[in-house]
Amino acid sequence: MWQQRLTQLVSTCHWIGAKGWAPATGGNMSVRQDETWCWLSESGRDKGTLTAGDFLQVEIASNTAPSGRKPSAETGLHTLIYRLFPDANAVLHVHTVNATVLSRIETGAALVLSGYEMQKTLGGQHSHLDSVPIAIFDNDQDIDALASRIADYARTRPLRYGFLLRGHGLTCWGKDVSEARRQLEGLEFLFECELLRRRYQQP
Repeated sequence: MWQQRLTQLVSTCHWIGAKGWAPATGGNMSVRQDETWCWLSESGRDKGTLTAGDFLQVEIASNTAPSGRKPSAETGLHTLIYRLFPDANAVLHVHTVNATVLSRIETGAALVLSGYEMQKTLGGQHSHLDSVPIAIFDNDQDIDALASRIADYARTRPLRYGFLLRGHGLTCWGKDVSEARRQLEGLEFLFECELLRRRYQQP
């Protein structure tokens, strides 16, 4: 099962790379193997040309890679999602322009989307009338501290689809690679719409 997920993830990484959503070797992607392990992209690799051999097995509880190779800098965010959400089997972290800019324009704790038909691309959303909050966390080079803040947030408030890191990018997930990819594409479309809406509403 997980081998099939990894094959699908490699294809999705090529799609992400072609869209320019993980420039200059940025971003990182993973799939869950089981309750104990996940496979995470190696640091410093171009996401548009990844192969299955560019993914490292990482222990979810400890963030360690038995191979001794260097996993992504944001390893602790991937493993956090796998611990928080047992149904999550794929995680995508990208550096799109829309997500990065919106996360700085919006100064609150969440970007609230409403009124867009494409909200229904997100799991569990059935109407454009719903309000969809996407949490925003201040960026931090201390990934353990950042993961702790995200975990604290998730204890008291819903954390669905994904979250933004201010000035950094978007992390999203799904029950499989297809769902994670759909939600990434849906969120990116919504972010672009929201960024344009705010631009044209300026006086």
